[in-house]
Amino acid sequence: MPGSSGNGSVTRSTLRQQIADALRDEVLAGRLQPGQEFTVKEIAEQYGVSATPVREALVDLSAQGLLDADQHRGFHVHEYSVADYRGIVGARSLVTDGMFHALDNGHFRFAEADDPRRAAALAGVRRRGEEAQRAALAGDLTVLIGYDLRFWRELGSLFGNPYLSDFLHRLRVQSWVCAVQQLRRLTDLRGALWSGHTDLVDALAQRDVKTARSIVAAYNAHSLALIERLADG
Repeated sequence: MPGSSGNGSVTRSTLRQQIADALRDEVLAGRLQPGQEFTVKEIAEQYGVSATPVREALVDLSAQGLLDADQHRGFHVHEYSVADYRGIVGARSLVTDGMFHALDNGHFRFAEADDPRRAAALAGVRRRGEEAQRAALAGDLTVLIGYDLRFWRELGSLFGNPYLSDFLHRLRVQSWVCAVQQLRRLTDLRGALWSGHTDLVDALAQRDVKTARSIVAAYNAHSLALIERLADG
């Protein structure tokens, strides 16, 4: 029956996404190391599911640049270089600069007093930023990554272009996967991580694009310097 087929498709699609999210989190947490190899069968057995949604999830993660497919062997975690990180940071800078440019030119309403829904969304983004800042200052990398990804995704959605928002999210996931390969080497990250989330929200709420650009530029410079220093050993 069409209804039964549809329900099965939805279930498999949901399982596929859950497995992809779980494996992404394993990479971000450092439990799946750069270059580490595994097969569809191994992941299916680990999660107690069939091979089909696992294979689909792994293909999705490969398309996102987080895994590499080994012909007839399986998959392994992509190994990023410092040059890769520079490129990713440069790409995400172009995306955020395009968003700021649209705001500066009045192409959309970012946070107007007469729009309660948008004001509430902005307040939610700021709360997410506060959580990210607390985690950054405490040096809690795992918690920071979770809040930081949500912060930028929700912030990006306020700019009214879901394609830019989705692309920025993908770049930010890649940048974190690349960064954690170096950051996990430090035993104490307190004070080493960027924590300017609320400053950025406040600048954008005031339509102060110049300050917002300055904050993001300082963030990028800080991140690049930290990763380059760690990579140099």
